[in-house]
Amino acid sequence: MKIAITGANGLFGHGLVQVISAAHTVYPMTRATADLTDADALRGALRTIQPDVLIHTAGIPDPDLCESEPERAFNNNVLATRNIVATAQEFSFTVAHISTDSVFNGMASSPRIETDPVGPVSVYGKTKLLAEKAVARLEKHCIFRVSVLFGPGKDNFVSKGLHALRVGNTYTVASDQLGSATYTLDAAIKILEVIERRRFGLFHLCNQGACTRLELAHHAAMLANLPVEKILGKPIAEMKRKAPRPAYSVMEMKALADAGVSLPRHWKEALAEYVRLVSV
Repeated sequence: MKIAITGANGLFGHGLVQVISAAHTVYPMTRATADLTDADALRGALRTIQPDVLIHTAGIPDPDLCESEPERAFNNNVLATRNIVATAQEFSFTVAHISTDSVFNGMASSPRIETDPVGPVSVYGKTKLLAEKAVARLEKHCIFRVSVLFGPGKDNFVSKGLHALRVGNTYTVASDQLGSATYTLDAAIKILEVIERRRFGLFHLCNQGACTRLELAHHAAMLANLPVEKILGKPIAEMKRKAPRPAYSVMEMKALADAGVSLPRHWKEALAEYVRLVSV
């Protein structure tokens, strides 16, 4: 298959390119390839590539930036996605869209499945939900909701913490934000499996097990033999962030299981592999 990947220089894009290029022809797309908010430029790029599948990871993933610049967030997260959908309708390729657990309002107390009600509380979550709705209009589509990401290729929640500890600084994280964690390489393997098996629809995708951001950072520090006591936990309300975060966003991967796809390993096992990788 010919598989185009937007945001190929981002964290998730890097992992997807690494995994999928081993089995298929990959066309990494960055802003240099085409500005996704420019419908004509995007159409021209994809007319040349003629992909069988486009995996859409590009956008603004920073909730605080989205909250500060809602118009920019809309253009990059919604308008760009709508342009991709329009081009997919013309050229008849499948779109696999990367979404987020931030579409939930954080008020639940049990793991969320794909059919549960959504109600994003941030600009970021709202734009990602609008993007989901655009992609869902396609007959051939996959939507993958992922959670806090870690993996090779770009700074992320885990690598930032490890770097801070290595240079003798502290790392302050939310102590009461409970969710899932997603290792990009594991997620890329499952996305490819879903695409190859032509399973369409909405999927939650993360590593198994729930954790707070504090637990995730603590465990990474422990694995790297760094001072866990320098990781400081604060309630979300005291983090003084511009964008609200859902306090609870644990996801259950019901649709993935129903599709006959084996679930990713536990987040602790995936994290151990990642920490070994970045500690070499």
